Amino acid sequence: MKLVMAIIKPFKLDDVRDALSSLGVAGMTVSEVKGFGRQKGQTEIYRGAEYSTNMVPKIKVEVVCDDALAPRVVEAVQQAANSGAIGDGKIFVLDVGEAVRIRTGETGDTAL
Repeated sequence: MKLVMAIIKPFKLDDVRDALSSLGVAGMTVSEVKGFGRQKGQTEIYRGAEYSTNMVPKIKVEVVCDDALAPRVVEAVQQAANSGAIGDGKIFVLDVGEAVRIRTGETGDTAL
């Protein structure tokens, strides 16, 4: 099993969710996060005053899937979240040692 973690722009969430649903992904976890990468924050104008923000709002999408499905999930997220602009985000793929469904006690792929 793999954990595919994507940090994306907030307005791309619906596109990513639709792309993952079309692959048959059964569930995902979505969190609002803040951070910065190479862009080192951004400059914004609020009530006529320019100020710099150190942390940019992003969305973190986490999906646990079968090893065979992981490359397709990564490709779907990459295509759906791409706007061609700086700050589109990152995708991380991690190995998952075990998954257990709390209600039934199922383990492994059946717990997904």
